[in-house]
Amino acid sequence: MKDKAEPATASESHPWLVRIPEVFEAIAPGILQGLGVVPQKRLGTEYHLVRAPFSEAGPLRSAEASLFVRWSLPVEHSWPCHPAKMDGFVEKAAQALFKKFGDRRPQTLLVGQLNPGAPDQYYKNLAVNLRGRALQLFPGLPVQEVEAQEPGAETLFCLVGREGLFAGMQSPREANGFYPGGSRYIAKDTPETISRAGAKIAEALHYLPLYRRPLNQGSRWLELGACPGGMTFELLQRHYQVTAIDVAPLDTRLHQHRGLSFVRSRVEDFTPDPGHSFHAILSDMNGPPQESIAQVIRLSHFLKKHGLIVFTLKLPRVETVEEPLALFRSVVKEAEKAGLRLLARTHLTYNRHEFTLFFESEHDEN
Repeated sequence: MKDKAEPATASESHPWLVRIPEVFEAIAPGILQGLGVVPQKRLGTEYHLVRAPFSEAGPLRSAEASLFVRWSLPVEHSWPCHPAKMDGFVEKAAQALFKKFGDRRPQTLLVGQLNPGAPDQYYKNLAVNLRGRALQLFPGLPVQEVEAQEPGAETLFCLVGREGLFAGMQSPREANGFYPGGSRYIAKDTPETISRAGAKIAEALHYLPLYRRPLNQGSRWLELGACPGGMTFELLQRHYQVTAIDVAPLDTRLHQHRGLSFVRSRVEDFTPDPGHSFHAILSDMNGPPQESIAQVIRLSHFLKKHGLIVFTLKLPRVETVEEPLALFRSVVKEAEKAGLRLLARTHLTYNRHEFTLFFESEHDEN
């Protein structure tokens, strides 16, 4: 990876939307500099309209600082306006989208909000209505459900907000998410909710098909640092078998769940029984990331070939761009030396000062 992308010149650059999570707002200028883009305007709470070289991947993959970018999109059509103050916005916008993109045959058309966290429902309803009308104009798009998209095929993504409409075509994999803006929102305040961590693994499992097939029901997970059990519950709900390890007890609501084996132990003291293997390891452990990845590496020898690892990279502090990048490099280097290939990395909607890394084992189980 490049440490820093070369800045785009005005003659060779194109407009892009880049989404930087609000938790990294303090270092956003350094992130944009590291991407090698030219900032133009702030949109919504997390989006930046920039100018960047037009390539298949754009600023999302063009520099190491893209680790901080949740989602990006080439802006091929924009309509700066205030939709709430316009008559007939939905019809005019839908017609404009069809005129611009109708002959390019996207796999589907999706509309999201520039400020999805706003309490006002106006733009959420506007996004739904715009998609409904636009789909009437586009002839027979092959995909209807968001997560049924082909990760590598182009989708027409649109975002709306008080600043107007911004649209472009890009594959979900290159945009870094199936959903407009890259967020798959998870209900996390239900009576069954054990902890907010459950939303992280739920979102991670919705993100994962961008890169590989989901695990089959009945697959065996080894969860490190499971207490209080929010992630455990989400895995069990998906009919996986879970061996959960922690020195603290799990929430009592999990005690009767089939498919759960709980070992009350420090992770560093745990070793699976001979002949026992897993299809996946989940690590959301607190503490120094170097110690966490060391335990994952040790236990990865009990993974089946091509086994999955979902690893939360905890950041001790975020004061500069370089410090998290250095930590990321160090963890990935140790994992790859041990035969764990980095499959993907992202900042999920429910991550805070942390990233979610996905690895795949390239060695045989013991």
